[in-house]
Amino acid sequence: MGGSPGRQKLFQLAKGFRGRAKNCYRIAKQAVYKALQKSWTDGRNRKREARELWIQKINAGTRQHGLPYSQFIHGLKEDNIALDRKSLATLAEYEPLSFQTLVERVKYMKGITPETLAQMPAKRARPQVGRKPVPHQPPPL
Repeated sequence: MGGSPGRQKLFQLAKGFRGRAKNCYRIAKQAVYKALQKSWTDGRNRKREARELWIQKINAGTRQHGLPYSQFIHGLKEDNIALDRKSLATLAEYEPLSFQTLVERVKYMKGITPETLAQMPAKRARPQVGRKPVPHQPPPL
């Protein structure tokens, strides 16, 4: 394909696009710019979603052993255990005994026993503001 190096590079970036977005310069230019914008924002969103997933896995693992996520993370920081959330999530999922050891260590360092856990206030459900339950009505005959 001939043309200036800028055009060649743009068509190279547009390779794999559908329709005229791959071979019509004007449309390809718009499609490439939009694709680059989306790839940048989606890359940030992917990181955000990965972190949320790690936190969910850690939370599930810590609650199995009777400790809330927030207290677990706080206990790790107090005990100078420098493990990131990705590593902790991997441990919680694939190495449950190692993860249990970490949770037990945090509980020991914080002085948490089954009796003190029972005294902790339970997490309250947030009230649903502005939403009323809709009663189920059978369809008319």
